[in-house]
Amino acid sequence: MKYIFVHGMGQNASSWDKTIACLNNGIQPICLELSDFFTEESCDYQDLYSRFCDYCNQRSEPLNLCGLSLGAVLVLNYAIEFPERIKSLVLIAPQYDMPKFLLKVQNVVFRLMPESQFKNIGLTKKDFLSLTNSMMDLDFTDKLAKISCPVLILCGKQDHVNKKVALKISENILNVQFCMIDHSGHEVNVDNPKELAHILNEFICQE
Repeated sequence: MKYIFVHGMGQNASSWDKTIACLNNGIQPICLELSDFFTEESCDYQDLYSRFCDYCNQRSEPLNLCGLSLGAVLVLNYAIEFPERIKSLVLIAPQYDMPKFLLKVQNVVFRLMPESQFKNIGLTKKDFLSLTNSMMDLDFTDKLAKISCPVLILCGKQDHVNKKVALKISENILNVQFCMIDHSGHEVNVDNPKELAHILNEFICQE
């Protein structure tokens, strides 16, 4: 079974490596590199989402999508717009109504970081600021009911910013499972990849 993994902001495709190493042999992971979806002219969420849609729509098979943070926003957005294309969905530390204050705080942090810290991600500091600014008005609150496929929602127990949101999403989607991951903050795929893989294996085996 093919599963498409979409990393979070500040990560890259290799952030899934330790999780992928613990997945069952029957799972064929495809780890996207989001920096490949940007152009030099644009680092805007809508452009990123449009290219992500193009990638997904070129695939003929029903899709199994797993996204963390920014990746979760992208796969949630796609599942809402193309519910008939989705076989299963995993949302890790998701947001459905962008927290404007937190995004502004994040931008302040980005401005203080040296440019060198962005090199391994494939984006510049300016790109990050542009991306977060373009996400300020995203709100999927009234569209969550469109999702009908099996959904797994995960969040690290120490991810205090996203726990309540993850639980709230689970209350507004049918056919959903919700799970907290021990010894983990926001980056579950980095903090506790073995436990994440164990939970993914169980969920995927149900499909």
